[in-house]
Amino acid sequence: MKISVLGNEGSWYVDELSRASAQRGHSCERVDFRSLTSSVEGTSTDVSGGHHSLFDSDAIIVRTMPPGSLEQVVYRMDVLLQLHQAGKTILNHPRAIECAVDKFLTTSRLAAAQVPVPRTIVCETTDQAMEAFQTLGGDVVVKPIFGAEGRGIFRLSDPDLAFRSFRTLERLNNVLYIQEFIHHEGFDVRVMLLNGQILGAMKRKNLTDFRTNISRNGSAMAHLVTDDEAHLALSAARTVHACFAGVDLLYDLAGRCYVIEVNAVPGWRAFAQATQVDVADRVIEHLEN
Repeated sequence: MKISVLGNEGSWYVDELSRASAQRGHSCERVDFRSLTSSVEGTSTDVSGGHHSLFDSDAIIVRTMPPGSLEQVVYRMDVLLQLHQAGKTILNHPRAIECAVDKFLTTSRLAAAQVPVPRTIVCETTDQAMEAFQTLGGDVVVKPIFGAEGRGIFRLSDPDLAFRSFRTLERLNNVLYIQEFIHHEGFDVRVMLLNGQILGAMKRKNLTDFRTNISRNGSAMAHLVTDDEAHLALSAARTVHACFAGVDLLYDLAGRCYVIEVNAVPGWRAFAQATQVDVADRVIEHLEN
């Protein structure tokens, strides 16, 4: 099997997928998203990355979605759909990636599917945002629509600071994605899933930041998934049509559990260390099947 990985240069995840591919007798090549060229000639199309045609690949793994303009992101999604329409196996499906990278689209679909999520208000003006700030209890988390690893996320509980922050974001033409702050005991649960099966879970803690991301100096330990957590995680992944996903769960102080995020390009470095699960091998095994 010939596998192409859309990933960053020097990526640990690309190295892990290359290792697992080689151990199982397959070839694996990294392709940079920015090198993608799509051609249309008559009735034939092609997608290449450098001098490598992705139409020659048996499977394509998406390991990153680099920051870019709206045009660049839309073009990259169009290319993934082009490859999918050509019959290529892509992990994850382009529609799953499109949904999961968009926090508002994910949140609205989860809510429509009766999956519990924090109260959320999305708007474009400072006046609307200040009204949302009060509606959500005067203690909120502001997130970028696109983003990962806790980047660009901040908490606001002071009205004056909220006003200045919202005004700045409005002037930058940003959408204001505002969620109620869920008071919790300092941990969340990341459940890793593949093809409708739970690979395992880890509990992430952070004593200095409300964001528990490992990239924010959080720590991780293996966690035994409960039946309710399994149901929520599977429902969330199914709602965004993600075959391979990391689902983040957060408990409030009353014990209610919320789905905070569904990541369709999930990192697993800390998860693998905490659980001893060889995720890369499981991913390649899935592609074989």
